[in-house]
Amino acid sequence: MDYTQHNPLPLPEGEAYRELQATIDTVFDWKYELERKNLLGLYEKGKTLAWNANDLDWSIDVDIEKMMQERIDNGMGAMVNQMMSPPIKMEDEQVMRMQLNMNAFMLSQFLHGEQGALIATAKIVQGVPWAEAKFYAANQVADEARHVEVYHRYLTEKLGVSYEIIPSLRTLLDDIVMDSRWDITFLGMQIMVEGLALAAFGTTKLQMADEPLIQDLITRVMQDESRHVAFGVLTLNDLYKEMSENELREREEFVIEATYQLRDRLLMEPVFERLGWDVDLWTNWAKETPFMVGFRQMMFSKIVPNLKRLGLLTPRVRAAYEKMDLLRFEHLKDSVEEPEATPPHELVELLNQLMSSKAAENAAAAQSA
Repeated sequence: MDYTQHNPLPLPEGEAYRELQATIDTVFDWKYELERKNLLGLYEKGKTLAWNANDLDWSIDVDIEKMMQERIDNGMGAMVNQMMSPPIKMEDEQVMRMQLNMNAFMLSQFLHGEQGALIATAKIVQGVPWAEAKFYAANQVADEARHVEVYHRYLTEKLGVSYEIIPSLRTLLDDIVMDSRWDITFLGMQIMVEGLALAAFGTTKLQMADEPLIQDLITRVMQDESRHVAFGVLTLNDLYKEMSENELREREEFVIEATYQLRDRLLMEPVFERLGWDVDLWTNWAKETPFMVGFRQMMFSKIVPNLKRLGLLTPRVRAAYEKMDLLRFEHLKDSVEEPEATPPHELVELLNQLMSSKAAENAAAAQSA
């Protein structure tokens, strides 16, 4: 690992490091029963599919501005105004700046989330009571270190634009790491954070379809992350059916609060602030415009069926999710039924329409002429 940080990431205000007092019982498993064959199978797959960050072709020239300019030339600016209904009509230059910064913001939060996963999974190795789960968690620690490496290198060596961790994500990571209960660490990281990340990674791949380095990078990361989410589902399967009413209520509250925090992460206030735009005006737009509302909702397409499998789509969680219009995803396949990460069909259609409908419009105009 040898690369030049041309553009170091900005730091959260007053923080170069963050120290937390985390407590957890460290569990030794002296039985080594290794009866959970599904976890052992996942562990074998993880070892077989491991990759090296140096396998990527880092010589590829990344010119996002050129890529965005080509899209602008093909009419993307008009489509953004039409489909996303911004609070003011945007000039092409504003569309380009917004797209560049939203992309950098999402990639930056991926990086910060991966560091959270690195720390949380190391904690899982300590606290989970079964040897086969420790094996896979140790394998995942190596995965997460590799993910931190590739996202950091891409942001600082190739992209040149980045953002500090957003407060809502930082708070959620704090909660996950500081909680003494090992299943909360699983639930928060493997099910909630990694589950949302799968959908977000797929979205970024669609949005940057003409950038080969990020395509390769995210494809590799998504293959790892799909196993990580499946690991969480397999480990927690049936656990919550045995809990007391009070214990289950605590997990319900955690799920609901984590959902709000993850949803707030996608409002992108730091982007509007950096662009010098009216933050209140644009944040209200992000909260209310149908395109952005639908975008945020579809990020939960893997979380909802996984919670259902775990028995955590309880009446209380269902009521909260109904208000957020997330129950539409409850009948999709969970991460055991379908480990592969595929973005929701609705999202694919939406983004394809945004990126390519102008080309279709030009072709139709040429034909009529």
